[in-house]
Amino acid sequence: MLMKGPTRSTLIALKCTRCGVTYPPDKAMNVCPRCGGVLYPVYDLEKARESFTRSELARRHWSLGIWRYEELLPVGDWSYVVFLGEGSTPLLHAARLGEKLGLRNLYIKDESLNPTGTFKARGMAVAVSRLWELGVRRLGLPSAGNAAAALAAYASRAGVEAHIFIPRSTPESMVAEVRGYGARLEVAGETIADAARRLDEVASERGLFVMTTMREPYRVEGKKTMGLEIVEQLGWRTPDVVVYPTGGGTGLLGIWKGLGELSAMGLIEGSMPRMVVVQSSGCAPVVEAYRRGSDHVEPWPSPHTIAAGLRVPKPYADYLILDVIRRSGGTAIAVDDSEIVAAAKEMARYVGLLPCPEGAATLAALKRLIDEGWVDRDETIVLLNTGTGLKYLDVLHL
Repeated sequence: MLMKGPTRSTLIALKCTRCGVTYPPDKAMNVCPRCGGVLYPVYDLEKARESFTRSELARRHWSLGIWRYEELLPVGDWSYVVFLGEGSTPLLHAARLGEKLGLRNLYIKDESLNPTGTFKARGMAVAVSRLWELGVRRLGLPSAGNAAAALAAYASRAGVEAHIFIPRSTPESMVAEVRGYGARLEVAGETIADAARRLDEVASERGLFVMTTMREPYRVEGKKTMGLEIVEQLGWRTPDVVVYPTGGGTGLLGIWKGLGELSAMGLIEGSMPRMVVVQSSGCAPVVEAYRRGSDHVEPWPSPHTIAAGLRVPKPYADYLILDVIRRSGGTAIAVDDSEIVAAAKEMARYVGLLPCPEGAATLAALKRLIDEGWVDRDETIVLLNTGTGLKYLDVLHL
């Protein structure tokens, strides 16, 4: 526990992103009961502005991690905050890599330093904390690996049950990690979609709260702190371009949501960044939908890629992801596994950072954008490395 007593959370409602109906935030919910849309937490931004200021945040120590931003997080009492040190990750100025690529202001947000080695820690920290506060004690999750490890760790910390459903393709190192934290594990099918279906079949019988990506409101709140940190680390300026590896899309949507809240509070300088979705050519449903001009994603047949986090055949929040790409003036790119491996080696040798395949995919995509003239030499560009490459040595072949 970081502190005692109530937090300064200004949470006031949950709002459906599809039909706009709002709900009280005082009970555990999944999606909108009326239309099945994704629910977003809503905050009283006027009240938040009373204490959420640049000067006040400058006084808050970075050792508080994501909880420095308590006004814009949903947990109301510090006694329920499950903290393992998540957040406060570095924004690295990749000067040597940028010089090689002809870019002056290239940055990498390195999420590999989070607990369990990935950005998933941010989302699970907030979701487990808030659900624990709401009385939930049994959590169910389908995952290809890293989200499973994060949930298992935070559930262990809180003393709640984690029931995790994984596809057969989940890396063995991540399976061992989940077991080590004491979670209940079940192998179900070939893809994360199969694992999700199995969870849905047994959730009611086992009394599990379903935590499938974007089918609960709180993981996105933890992920949005990446955006809050990036802007603060850039001196309250927004980057011109954010390049994000996208499977279920929680991180991309979280960054966009967080920056939107900062903008509404008058805290940032510059316009909203162009958001670039990066997927694998072996599983690129969002890229294909974007190219078609569609507002929804068709399931990707037989997904395959070394980037397990991108092996999502149909993200639940597809309509939100596509909307963010278009509203931001962004784009969507698919890269091959061979490009991912080459980019991982390049990032390691020119930055001193060993990225996960998903993080390496952002560099592969950036090189395409440079070739197409889509980015300018003087623009501020942020790549997201979402986790450590140490979990993927068997597929990166460094």
